Amino acid sequence: MLQPSPLPATGEVFLDARGGARSLRVTWHPDEQEPAGTGIMVLSLWRHGVCSGTFRLAVEDVPNLIDVLRSGLQHAYTASKAR
Repeated sequence: MLQPSPLPATGEVFLDARGGARSLRVTWHPDEQEPAGTGIMVLSLWRHGVCSGTFRLAVEDVPNLIDVLRSGLQHAYTASKAR
C-alpha cells in the first residue's frame, strides 16, 4: 500500500479540475542552488499520492512565470466579459 506524501511545508497544492486525485504542488527550496541562482521553485505533478514528474525553476525566473500567468488571466477575464 502506498503511503501518502506529506503536504509541502513551504508552498501550495492545487487540485486538477478534472479530478482523478490529480494535483499540482508548488514548493520553495531556498537552500538549493542552481548554477546562477539562490534557490529553486519546484512544480510537481501528483496522482493518487504519487509524484509523476517535476520541474525545477530558478528563483530568478519566477517573475517571468508570474507575468505569463497574470497575462493569461487578464486575457481570459477580458474574453469572458466580451461574451
